[in-house]
Amino acid sequence: MKLNKKPNILFFFSDQQRPDTIGCYGQKLDVTPNLDKLAKTGIKFERAYSCQPVCGPARACIQTGKYASEMGTFRNSIGLPRNEKTMAHYLSKAGYEVGYIGKWHLATTLEIPGKKDIDYKDKPVPPAYRGGYKDYWLASDVMEKTSDGHGGYLFDGNMKKVEFKGYRVDRITDFVLEYLKNRKSNKPFFLFVSYLEPHHQNNHNRYEGPAGSKKKFRNFVIPKDLEGTGGDWKWNYPDYLGCCNSLDKNLGRIIGELEKQGQRENTAIVYTTDHGCHFRTRNSNQKCSCHDSSIHIPLVINAPGFKGNTKVKELVSLIDIAPTVLDIAGVKKPSPMKGASLRKLVSGSKKNWRKEVFVQICETEVGRAIRTDRWTYSVAAPKLDGWDYASSDVYVEEYLYDNVKDPFQKVNLVYDPAFKVLRSKLSKILIKYMKKAGEKEPEIFPG
Repeated sequence: MKLNKKPNILFFFSDQQRPDTIGCYGQKLDVTPNLDKLAKTGIKFERAYSCQPVCGPARACIQTGKYASEMGTFRNSIGLPRNEKTMAHYLSKAGYEVGYIGKWHLATTLEIPGKKDIDYKDKPVPPAYRGGYKDYWLASDVMEKTSDGHGGYLFDGNMKKVEFKGYRVDRITDFVLEYLKNRKSNKPFFLFVSYLEPHHQNNHNRYEGPAGSKKKFRNFVIPKDLEGTGGDWKWNYPDYLGCCNSLDKNLGRIIGELEKQGQRENTAIVYTTDHGCHFRTRNSNQKCSCHDSSIHIPLVINAPGFKGNTKVKELVSLIDIAPTVLDIAGVKKPSPMKGASLRKLVSGSKKNWRKEVFVQICETEVGRAIRTDRWTYSVAAPKLDGWDYASSDVYVEEYLYDNVKDPFQKVNLVYDPAFKVLRSKLSKILIKYMKKAGEKEPEIFPG
């Protein structure tokens, strides 16, 4: 196949994956050899964070480069507004063939007062709700509703059901390979591949690794933040690692096909996830908190301008993904995007790079947080339901962690009077970010 001047872009997207499941981030077991190899010739971002640690809002932020509060997508089951421009819109305009395979999670809108429910959870997503992915579509809005770990169905671009049998990660990858083998266009492609794994299968209330996962990964090293806690990690972690191992094997399959076609060197690969997982050790959810176990995410980019076995230590956010992808394609960052291209850090130009990442938290609470080099500072709205309310005029300090002395965030310092001045300083920085995200300036009170 003829090589394009502009690089192809493959976006490999997992769901709810902790960085410590990956070898280059410290995993001791042989879980991710293909991703580790990709990082050795690319760029590993050591401190990447989600700006909204729950599935739907995080996806909205990735696709648009805007904060969830700007779009109203503050929780799950609020679809991406139809007038929002995504990476697909901008790349299509720049001459790319744009395609999407897997979990979408941005079409359904439910339980908004005064508005009619729009429910595509287990139905085909109409073209107007696909975020500009107009050239190829094979997806389900809420994939855990249309499948489980071992079979189910998606919907194609003509809204026809496409059934599959077998382990879900393998079958989704089969669809990816089918796309790569059969595409006829001479345009460069932007293909967003969104897996559900290693997210738990909601209706089964467990993580569904491939057969043999429990035995293969039974000797896992307990992550320090989980050590000595409750939650559901003890019986789920081997399958969780099994999911991650399967993702890695299938990443290898895709890379192999690109190599077979002579397209590997001309294809940028971005690997990341939407948020982490604390296995119900911080709240009743699996995420939706300010803790690193919720917000710290893997991010590996292997692309033109992103080479060299480099480890970037600066704080980066999912809000930076869209401008980075556009930069790889040679497209200037649109003014509505709040983040910045990560190429700046890779090229060594670190001047004026932000010193914090901003996090909006929903569902379990109406929360806001910043993660600095040293501190995690979080506030929550008193008495407001995180499902019903997007923001608040009043917040109360909830967490303060010293991430240098307490890297696993076991000791909450928010009530310690010795940190009163620090909390005041951090609250001012947090409010600055809230205003940049289009929120009103709130009052923040001591915990």
